[in-house]
Amino acid sequence: MKVGEIVAERIGFIGLGIMGRPMARHLVKAGYELVAHSRSRQHVDALCAESTTVIGADSPRAVAEQAATVITMLPDSPDVQDVVFGENGLAATMQSGGLLVDMSTISPEVAIEVNTTLAAKGVASLDAPVSGGEQGAINAALSIMVGGEAADVERAMPLFQAMGSTIVHVGAAGAGQTVKACNQIMVALHYAAASEALVLGAKAGVDPQKLIQVLSGGLATSRVLEMKGQKMVDRQFAPGFRVDLHRKDLAIALASGKAQGVPLPATALVDQLFQALATAGRGDLDHSALITIYEDLANFQLGRVN
Repeated sequence: MKVGEIVAERIGFIGLGIMGRPMARHLVKAGYELVAHSRSRQHVDALCAESTTVIGADSPRAVAEQAATVITMLPDSPDVQDVVFGENGLAATMQSGGLLVDMSTISPEVAIEVNTTLAAKGVASLDAPVSGGEQGAINAALSIMVGGEAADVERAMPLFQAMGSTIVHVGAAGAGQTVKACNQIMVALHYAAASEALVLGAKAGVDPQKLIQVLSGGLATSRVLEMKGQKMVDRQFAPGFRVDLHRKDLAIALASGKAQGVPLPATALVDQLFQALATAGRGDLDHSALITIYEDLANFQLGRVN
């Protein structure tokens, strides 16, 4: 492969964080050549070392010079704006007929801004945020909610199928991000409900293992309880999705609610609990660490005799 040469099955990938790395690996396994860029060069070098079909790039511009289709997986709206609109960004480099697939979680307004700006250059874009966390990324089992034109979704479908198991075209540009905001509301509230139930039951003397067994067998069950209940009891909070990122997502949801005239009182309350987590120095923990705030409030810790 020559650096600088664009080929049909070469994909650009920008953002090799906790989620991006396994997603990029699945694309390599599916037979795609990748041009990869990330703020942490070590992640790029590691991916290049794993496969001869990966080229490292020093900037978003260098990615777009070598790939007509570019995937971004970045932390927040300003990061996407910088990669797309900044110096050495994608907007100045991508050519007519290209496709940007932004799989970051950002505000719907920024997703629409990206779509409108690139469309004026003849470049298509999709906002395609994901749900499923690190484990979903590792297992290629992500849920992908896609906003944009149907023809562009069809064009990107083989890429989505390499990384996810549930792919739904939810509407026009920005709709993917709106659905992701709804998703993050649900996840946050499920964590709050599980935390309240586990701390109440355990402080009252019930074995947390029995609590999980019973709650998982009826209407109270949830994917949060299924995937994270035991880790919450065992206090295993290595980040699959960090508290600080969920705080960012809840801010997007609350802003969207304000823009649409939709009150989100429960979301606002859980947002404050996540803020308390960050203030307590736990922003880098997994979002399941929300249970620790309930433990603090109850002066009780699961697994400890009080």
